[in-house]
Amino acid sequence: MNADDTPGEPPRCLVTGATGYIGGRLVPELLAAGYRVRCLARTPGKLRDHPWAADVEIVRGDVTDDASMAAALREVDVAYYLVHALGSGKHFEETDRRAAHVFARQARAAGVRRLVYLGGLTPAGVPERELSPHLRSRAEVGRILLGSGVPTTVLRAAVILGSGSASFEMLRYLTERLPVMVTPSWVRTRIQPVAVRDVLRSLVGSADMPAEVNRAFDIGGPEVLTYRDMMLRYARVAGLPRRLVVPVPVLSPGLSSQWVGLVTPVPASLARPLAESLRHEVVCREHDIAAYVPDPPGHPLGFDEAVRLALQRVKDAQVTTRWSSASVPGAPSDPLPTDPGWAGGSLYTDEREITVNASPQALWRVIEGIGGENGWYSFPLAWAVRGRLDRLFGGVGLRRGRRDAERLRAGDSLDFWRVEEIERGRLLRLRAEMRLPGLAWLEMYAEQNGDGRTRYRQRALFHPHGLLGQAYWWGVSPFHALVFGGMARNIARAAARTPAPVPPPSGATP
Repeated sequence: MNADDTPGEPPRCLVTGATGYIGGRLVPELLAAGYRVRCLARTPGKLRDHPWAADVEIVRGDVTDDASMAAALREVDVAYYLVHALGSGKHFEETDRRAAHVFARQARAAGVRRLVYLGGLTPAGVPERELSPHLRSRAEVGRILLGSGVPTTVLRAAVILGSGSASFEMLRYLTERLPVMVTPSWVRTRIQPVAVRDVLRSLVGSADMPAEVNRAFDIGGPEVLTYRDMMLRYARVAGLPRRLVVPVPVLSPGLSSQWVGLVTPVPASLARPLAESLRHEVVCREHDIAAYVPDPPGHPLGFDEAVRLALQRVKDAQVTTRWSSASVPGAPSDPLPTDPGWAGGSLYTDEREITVNASPQALWRVIEGIGGENGWYSFPLAWAVRGRLDRLFGGVGLRRGRRDAERLRAGDSLDFWRVEEIERGRLLRLRAEMRLPGLAWLEMYAEQNGDGRTRYRQRALFHPHGLLGQAYWWGVSPFHALVFGGMARNIARAAARTPAPVPPPSGATP
């Protein structure tokens, strides 16, 4: 325990990189394990939408600045170093080196009893100077922290399987968007991927290691696979047709990173170093971590189960204000508010907003009355044709109508939609049950501006399934202005003609 702690209080952990992929998922795991948590962020406001934000101490700081790190590390027992300059430019190695030295120096001065760092798995027998810049920098940071004078745990992982992980997102997009792939030779490279749940379990368990432990541990899943194996098995778990993967030797790491950037939304600043790292075989040489953090039954998770968990949120058809910001993540595999916009798979949106010359109550009456005999307020022929096509391909079509002409409730069928969520007076979210190569939602909001005017907001969202889903979205997008734009305008006009409900007389029973 740190000398400045009050006796009887649980240890305090500092999590750097709390806005990052691993950091944001580690915090709730530490809280669940009973630790007090302090989060360091250069922009603390990025953490405010996390469900755990009120349960932690959030401080502003930068790992390259001695003063802010000295303040952040004060009264800390265990400090997690989860920051990397990868993606910040060509000088990221120097930035990583400088930050690691600052962190190590200030941790020793503050009396921190343990450092925990998540680095990269490195290939056996390859001199550090021959590693890719990405792996070389992670190995150097690990050495700096191990030599800090503070007992340190360095965990070394290869590809981490979980929604939001840059490596996993590369795998996701390449597999989903390309049924036939002419690929770089690194698809033959052997890799030992690991589920994000097992990474977090090892990170939490490392906080309680004995003081004499000062070393690195390899962490990985139970299977060693090539990148080609991972793409083929991802396709199988995701329910995609079998992919044809044709490796060619002419794609250098530089060219292949450009190829990845063309096919996926992962930024080139991340794709290039990750692609360069894939030329190295990264397989665990030991599993000594189990002596300090025992594997529970069923762990470490296999590749298929890890992918299934990473895709679970999509399969459960949950959509929120933005694909990568779930209201309360139920598991480490779920998306988080601080995940980048390219994480979590493609989500295409069509958004409309219009000021309505009516009260919010009148607007809501129109929204809640949509479908059935009232129709969909735009291009009736297009909706009718879509309904007939849906029936032709075995779907429900438009014949289901509504349960009630005026009121809706969660779970109701509504033509070829299902009411997924309703916040009466504000939000109606519908999930499509028509035949589609993907998942689709329609959201309608009745809101009031700061100046008291009524606003109608509408969002259509589509999560494509494979290349057919991508083609479907871009094939129908030219008609969105006619269908969705017309819907927004006509709903606003209908609301302007709809009287607001009259409140019952005073004393009357509603």
